[in-house]
Amino acid sequence: MGYPVVLIREGELGARVTNALQMAISATGVDIDWQIVDTESEGQQGRWPSHIFDVIRRAKTAVIGPLMRPDSYRQMEADIRENLDLYVNLRPAKTMVGIPSSYQNVDLMIVREMTEGIYAGIEFERTSVEAADARSFLSKLSGKRIREDAAVGIKPISVKGCGQIIEFAFNYARKNGRHKVIAVHQAHVMAHTDGLFLEIARDIAQEFPEIEFEDRAIEVICRELMQRPDTFDVLVMPNLYGDLLAHLCAGMVGGLNVPNAHIGDKYAVFGTQSTGFSEVCNNPTSLILAGALMLQHLGEQDAARRLQAAVETVVGDQGDTAADLTPVGFEVVDSQAMAQAITQAIAA
Repeated sequence: MGYPVVLIREGELGARVTNALQMAISATGVDIDWQIVDTESEGQQGRWPSHIFDVIRRAKTAVIGPLMRPDSYRQMEADIRENLDLYVNLRPAKTMVGIPSSYQNVDLMIVREMTEGIYAGIEFERTSVEAADARSFLSKLSGKRIREDAAVGIKPISVKGCGQIIEFAFNYARKNGRHKVIAVHQAHVMAHTDGLFLEIARDIAQEFPEIEFEDRAIEVICRELMQRPDTFDVLVMPNLYGDLLAHLCAGMVGGLNVPNAHIGDKYAVFGTQSTGFSEVCNNPTSLILAGALMLQHLGEQDAARRLQAAVETVVGDQGDTAADLTPVGFEVVDSQAMAQAITQAIAA
């Protein structure tokens, strides 16, 4: 019996692209027990019924194919994180021959905390009674004036939240042959929140002496990423900074259609950032690369490397790629043909 993995798909396009993923994974020789969930008639107002989460809990691992309701995708993604306690967001940024980019030799991993910080969603509309109470209470506590017309948001950062995301980043580096972890923060401005994140990062770094550790302020890392992104390896950071840097790095390596993973202590869900009907969604590249992340997570490191290399070969050759990757003068192929080319590259 293979690894149990739930495969969530939607509509004809979703079936085609997820089938391409299955073909590519099968070619690596890793046995996956795919448990198919078709969601076209499942979701209501951007939410999934609870039984889908029960299926994922039993399998512990899931892959989400392209969803045709981009307006509701964020809500579905949030529901998955909250229901399964997925506190890690992995977002790789890797340049490939065949994908236009202003940079070369970029290969970094963003490890983003997903449950705390500004994105925790603790905020109050400026005219509400709750906002007035919060302004008054926080002014008394801090001794600082808050304008009467101000909306209020709270940024919680905990010892546990910092510890688990930073420890994950170091363990990821150790398991995947990475050599340096950089903690990203604003500790010089927010000494008690980002300062806590940095303090815990420094403590945990001592438990991984073989991995180099540094830290950067968010504005410094943005500048350095634009100047020399090829020198970075693993970046770990709180929620908001991770969102911003993930989008920045996606643009640097060619676009937002990139793989990502949401991982917790018990469960892991893999997929892509882009959704909706488009040529990009008919391109199976990012979902297959999400499959490589899944293989890493399952401990199949060699298979993950072979799958990654095969995708890079096919994309670099440009002869069997989907529409958004095909140069002028080359024949466009569908997702199945591209997956077949990837399977042949794995076998070569």
